[in-house]
Amino acid sequence: MSAAELRRVFSAFPSGVTAVAALIDGVPVGLAASSFTSVSLEPPLVSICIAKTSNTWRALRLAERLGVSVLAAHQEHLGRQLGARGGDRFAGATWRTTRNGEILLDGACAWLDCSIDSEIPAGDHDIVLLRVHALDADRGVPPLVFHQSTFSRLHRAA
Repeated sequence: MSAAELRRVFSAFPSGVTAVAALIDGVPVGLAASSFTSVSLEPPLVSICIAKTSNTWRALRLAERLGVSVLAAHQEHLGRQLGARGGDRFAGATWRTTRNGEILLDGACAWLDCSIDSEIPAGDHDIVLLRVHALDADRGVPPLVFHQSTFSRLHRAA
């Protein structure tokens, strides 16, 4: 099976979109990850999958802490910017940093303060387990959804 066929079928499963970001040498560095999922309650763990070719991840993995922001429906532009290979990924974004250096995006529907617990090689990606140190959510803000290779919004069933 081809990579294109895998992408087509994998894209049938909708997912949220997260921004994983931190200050590296005083500069904001971040990427978009739609492979985010909860893993464990005890200890509190989540995971993301990162391409082994990601230069951004090479920089981010050196951070003491990583901010994970679950993008809101109105933040599609940030999903595109953070997923782009070039340009200013934080243009037009408002964000805050914590004392540990992670970046949390304003307006996101959820935020997690994480550190890297472990990395597991998995084909052309690495599964990164992140230990959660703090988190919060705004249940009144709908999430951004990635489905069939495009951004979408949730619609409540009648």
